[in-house]
Amino acid sequence: MSAITTHVLDTALGKPAAGVPVRLEFVKDTVTTLATAQTNADGRVSDLGPDRVEAGTYRLVFDTASYFRATGQNAFFPEVSLTFTLSDPDQHYHVPVLLSPFAYSTYRGS
Repeated sequence: MSAITTHVLDTALGKPAAGVPVRLEFVKDTVTTLATAQTNADGRVSDLGPDRVEAGTYRLVFDTASYFRATGQNAFFPEVSLTFTLSDPDQHYHVPVLLSPFAYSTYRGS
């Protein structure tokens, strides 16, 4: 399993957000794309980048505009970008997103 995973739930529709394009980036002096994927039917991406990552700053970028278009929803946020710092390379990091057309929230999951 990838060291960094995510899960997107569409709180407006009350179901997993399937088909959301997601990009994992490493942010140092420059930004390096480590992986790209799409959420599966359960709204999850479990295969996103390496199995182990170094300590540092990372970013998950969700292309919410394409998801909302595909589901017939008008949305205020065309993209959700989450930047976070990892201090322990031996841990697994799960970053869920609760998404609606006009709001989103996130947290460090397990």
